Formats: sequence, structure tokens, C-alpha cells
Amino acid sequence: MRSPNRLSRREFVQLTGLAAGAAGLALPTAVQAAPARDPNAVLAQLLEGNRRFVNGQLTHPGRSPKDFLALAEGQAPLAIIVGCADSRVAPELVFDQGVGDLFVVRAAGNVVSGAGPIVKGSIEFAVAELGVRLIMVLGHTQCGAVKAAIQHIDANDALPGSIGDLIDPIRVAVNAVKGRPGDKLENVTRANVEKGVERLRGLDPILSKFAKSGELKVVGATYELHTGLVKVYE
Repeated sequence: MRSPNRLSRREFVQLTGLAAGAAGLALPTAVQAAPARDPNAVLAQLLEGNRRFVNGQLTHPGRSPKDFLALAEGQAPLAIIVGCADSRVAPELVFDQGVGDLFVVRAAGNVVSGAGPIVKGSIEFAVAELGVRLIMVLGHTQCGAVKAAIQHIDANDALPGSIGDLIDPIRVAVNAVKGRPGDKLENVTRANVEKGVERLRGLDPILSKFAKSGELKVVGATYELHTGLVKVYE
């Protein structure tokens, strides 16, 4: 009997509009579906881990070779973290979690809207196939991608290679805070996270279904580089 938290293969195919090509999907089969989880309880667990991190009391759970071996045949992560690729922001450390606890999707600027099917599809897969019911879009202070977006969008100049395409999705957040009092970098960082949260909550056909029913919780947060503290805003 499959977990009620996990879509059947048929439901997954129907939701993603791939019924005609179902035979060729070849999606991996999870050995064990994620157990039912209260997303609020999972969020509390992550924030408790972050408090340990801030206080220098890391327990480093689930990081031994035997823990990796136990997960070799399947995974059941607690939460999805959509984070920045910045080398200073490692979600497993920030939340003091072990291997298999977090499904992490990282791209510079923690962009969701405009990030394309690779990012959004990865998130949808974790919800539909792995039963994850908490998504956190995690920005951070002094984000280089956000800084670049502010600088080059305001200057209206060109950037080499794909860097311009990388920061262009942040344009919406830059425009959203025009005239807003306070630090512009902080304002854009938060607005960029909030845009990501909004996009995921309404992302059809998979995420919106669970978000509307209240089964899926999507929150935004910012990681403070100087203190290590994660601040959640829902």
C-alpha cells in the first residue's frame, strides 16, 4: 500500500500531462515513500537545528558511512530547500541535518521564476514522488547574484556569457522595491525570496494542488551570514 503522501505513478503522469509518453518516463522508484509529516513540525525541527548551529552546538546527525549506506536504495527527505549556490550557505550545516534529510536545489540567487524546468521540475519531483511537504526558499544576506542584479539592471548594461540570463529573473524583485525605504540590497533579497514562494505556491499542476489543500507548506527565509541565523517569513 502506497503512502497517502505520495502520488501514484498514474497520478504523477496525469498531473504533468505526460500520459501519452508514460511508458518512456523511466522515473526512479522510491524504495520507501516518505512517511506522513506535519510541515509545521518539520519547519520547527529545521529551526531547532539552526539554533544549534548558531550556538555552536552541532550534533552532526546522520553523516557517518553507515548512514550513507542505509540510504543507498532510496530517500525520504524531510524538506526541500531552494537555496543559493553561494559557497557560504550550506543548508545541511545551517540546519544541522544529516544525509537524506534535505532535498536541496541550488542556483545563484535562489531563483525560482525564470529558472526553467530543471529547477521547478526537481522541486515537483520531490513533492510528487518523495512525499515532501515543506519547501523553503532560502535567500541570504550579501548575495552576489542579487548585488549584480541591482547594479547591472540599474545601469542597463550587458553582462558576458550567461550571467545576464542568470540575473535577469531577479529584475522583477529589483523593480518591486523601487521607492521602498530601507537598505536596497536587503529589500531586493527578501522580494526575490517572496517572488519564489509565490511562484511555487501557484505552480500548476502539482504544487498548487497540495498548497491549496493546505498539505504543502511553502515559506521564505533569509540566512544572515554574520550570525548564522535563519529568519523565516511566511
